[in-house]
Order: sequence, then C-alpha cells, then structure tokens
Amino acid sequence: MLRPGSKLHRRAFWGLSILALPLLLGGCDKMVVMNPTGDIAVQQRNLILFSTGVMLLIIVPVMALTIWFAWKYRRSNPNKTYDPNFDHSTTLELIIWTCPLLIIIALSAVTWTSTHLLDPFRPLERIAPGKPVPAGTRPLEVQAVGMDWKWLFIYPDLGIATVNELALPVDQPVHFSITSTDQFNTFYAPTLAGMIYAMPTMKSELHAVLNKTGESWGYSGNYTGAGYSDMRFKLRGMDKAGFDAWVAGVRAGGSLDTATYLALAKPSEKVPVMRFSTVAPGLFDRIVNQCAEPGKPCMVDVMRDDMMRARMKPGKEPPPGAPKPAEPHIEGMNMSALPSIRTPGAPRAAQA
Repeated sequence: MLRPGSKLHRRAFWGLSILALPLLLGGCDKMVVMNPTGDIAVQQRNLILFSTGVMLLIIVPVMALTIWFAWKYRRSNPNKTYDPNFDHSTTLELIIWTCPLLIIIALSAVTWTSTHLLDPFRPLERIAPGKPVPAGTRPLEVQAVGMDWKWLFIYPDLGIATVNELALPVDQPVHFSITSTDQFNTFYAPTLAGMIYAMPTMKSELHAVLNKTGESWGYSGNYTGAGYSDMRFKLRGMDKAGFDAWVAGVRAGGSLDTATYLALAKPSEKVPVMRFSTVAPGLFDRIVNQCAEPGKPCMVDVMRDDMMRARMKPGKEPPPGAPKPAEPHIEGMNMSALPSIRTPGAPRAAQA
C-alpha cells in the first residue's frame, strides 16, 4: 500500500497525471493553428515553425552541452582537467556571441518582411502559393461586429447577414471590416488568419482567403464577461456552387432592420445561428458611429460640427480678402469631406 507523501506515492501521482493529460485535452483541437485552411494562416504557421526552428539551434545545443559538461566534469571523473588559471578563450567568445547574433539577424529579417507581407490592411497578392489573385477579381466584402456575446456578419454586396455563422467561398479574397458594439473583442479564426482587434467606435480591416472546404470555429480572444465562453462562430469554407446555395438559403430568413438589430445588440448567451435576408442600409456605419438608435446623432457628425465650431468665433466675420480657413481635420482627416451618417430624426449637433 502506498503511503501518502512517500517517494513511491509521488511518482505514482505524477505518472498518472501525465497519462491522464491526453484525456483532459481530448476535446480540444490542439493543433488547429498548425493545420490552417487559408493562405494567410499558412504563412503565419510557417513563420512560427521557422522562428521555433531557428531558436532551437541554440536551445538544443545548450541543453546537450549542459548534460555533457556535468558528466565530463563530475567529481568522480579521473580524466577531468582542472585549470585554476583559465580566464579567456577566443574560440568560446566567438561561438557565444556569433551564434546568437546570426539568429537575431535571421529573425529580424523574417520579422521585418513578414510584418509587411502579412499586414492585415494590405490587399492580397496571391490566393495560394504560386497562384496570384486573378486580374479584376473583386474581394468579397464582409462586415464583422463583435457583440455581447455573439458575432454579427453582414455581407453588404449580397444584402444578407448572419449571426454566429461565417460562410466563405474558397479561393476568393475576402475583405473584412471589423468593429464592436461596446467592448473590446478580437476577431480570430485560427484556420483563416491572425487575431484582429474589434473595438467600439473604430473600424479595423483584414484581408484573407480560404483554400479548403470544410468547417472550423472562430471566437473572440479577449475576455468580455459572462457569455464569453460561448461567443463562438462557425466558419464554413464552401465551393462556388455550395456558397451560392447557402446564400439562397439565407435569403429565406428574416429582416435585420433597426429594431431587430437593437434587440439583437442586448447581451445574450448561447445564441444559435441566425440568418437575415435583408439588412438596414448603412447599418455597419451606424454601428461604428454609435448611432444605430433612432434620434441619436452620429459621432462623425458630432466631430465635424465640433471642429467647425472650434474654427469659428461667434459674431465675427473674416475680413474681406482674408484667406479661407483650413478645413477642420482630425489626425489629417478632412472632416468636411466625410459623409453624413444619420438615422431618421437624428438632431445635428448644436451650433455655437
């Protein structure tokens, strides 16, 4: 019988723990990042493998030399060399400094190039290795909205929308516009591309492509409260015929008007897949500008009016012949050139 706390008991505990680990992880797709179905995710996987391999060029020899030194210079070794006056070795210095320096140079070069080539804002130049994007190909537009606790996907060119379901045709570039309603989320489909933040009042972008049919999952990588664990969406890769059939099926759904969206925006958990055959015009832009509610002014209009007011002094007119004031701007953005986004009945910001 094993006594608690005994050496044999501890060995048995750790042995059983290691054996049970695969069972505990059996429900997880542990290698999903290493088995991508999209070209961007493949390049990111290859970058991970390259970086790991280069770093192992140092880690493995160091671990091996640690064992070798411990064995060679053990106390019981009669052939060990003892040199109390040793203080320098040019050969060792060259190895110790040159090898890490070469690895840093290699990683820096790959990181620099991949940072630009895999920039999520950069349009795709290829759909797969050796397959450039055909001339004249227009990417599929998808607007992704992170909500509490679900994902809304709007296909503006198709006039449809879904909740917790993202279907994409294979070998066609996709341009994502990404935002969130009121919490920071991250749009992450591991088999498609990397993780992109979804932030309230801001719009981010992602260019990606799927190259294989099949189903996988996407989710938010940023904890947002009670329903976070079930904030997942199904990613479906389909051929052209299958995607067209899926679109036809979505067109049999309901309508995503303003009232339906406001009800959908309320926090809810474990939301099933929902499909909408029509979408209220400009809904995504109003979500970004926090004015989906009727009568609420849009941020872009408020900013424009505030900047205009800041440039003008009440009761004073510019003298004749004076140069025209510069157009208002925020971080180089010409606010007067931005379109007005208003819901019906929304008031304009008060003028000074």
